[in-house]
Amino acid sequence: MHPNFQNFKHLVLFMVLFMKSITAHAEISIVRENGKLIVSSGDQLFTQYIYADENRAKPVFYPIIGPNGNEMTRSFPFEKDKEGEEADHPHHTSLWYTHGMVNGVDFWALGEKKGKIVHEEFIEMNTNSFVQSTLWKDADGKTVCQDRRRVSFHLPDTKSRAIDFEITLIASVDDLTFGDTKEGSFGIRMAPAYRLKGNVAQGSALNSDGVAGNLVWGKRASWISYWAPFNDEEIGISIFDHPSNLRHPTWWHARDYGLVAANPFGVSNFEGKPKGTGDLVLGKGEEITFRYRVLFHLGNPKDAEISQRYLDWSKKKERLNN
Repeated sequence: MHPNFQNFKHLVLFMVLFMKSITAHAEISIVRENGKLIVSSGDQLFTQYIYADENRAKPVFYPIIGPNGNEMTRSFPFEKDKEGEEADHPHHTSLWYTHGMVNGVDFWALGEKKGKIVHEEFIEMNTNSFVQSTLWKDADGKTVCQDRRRVSFHLPDTKSRAIDFEITLIASVDDLTFGDTKEGSFGIRMAPAYRLKGNVAQGSALNSDGVAGNLVWGKRASWISYWAPFNDEEIGISIFDHPSNLRHPTWWHARDYGLVAANPFGVSNFEGKPKGTGDLVLGKGEEITFRYRVLFHLGNPKDAEISQRYLDWSKKKERLNN
């Protein structure tokens, strides 16, 4: 074969792969507007990232629209008195990252003496991703620490949508302790149909080790998946814990009423070990990064091939959102 023809074939292959990548990213757009980022897939809403709202104690993703146009997370407390919703745990705001004990400050719950995570700046803004810096402030407005979060949005195929969330916790002020408590950290409060109990419950749960139902709470696993029927079609939410994360596979604060949170800190609660066993201590100036993916997909974990999807995603070691 003539070398020029071989080079031409390589060039064509490269251009095909490049155009596929450009097309995939081109379908996602991000528009900044009034304290939020509006993320769209084509002309359809994917999610909103609400980063500056005096009614919110932390940045949150709401709403999140799944592959068939269904809302994936609950509406309360953003919308009140919606059918099927329960007015409990107002701090469970769709999808978020925070923790219940950071140098003794509670950033998980709400109240006058609780902490708040405040937007500082956007460091990068791209077609399908952004990098943000936030400040974690106590009730007196004093900065306890900060984080740098890299978030990107993906359309793995026509039947799924994904959010990659990478967060770097930074001991920017003083020594920093993320305390041993179950109240954390990367959490989602799913739509009522995903509940495992109650009048509107239609959900099922499974983790990577084959543990099912209520038994997933407090267990360690590489991934966890919930699914439920929407208009006679099963739609799932699967959350991946990256192998590079501290204490992988993580523990899951996964309740039967729709809360699911990846929590590598709450060892005493999950395993009955002495309080403080799960503490993470960073010296001033140190930092640590955690990486997660939330996949919204058609089908249960078997039909959606979640085990294989997790393996494919887990091979990405750095800068997952590129």
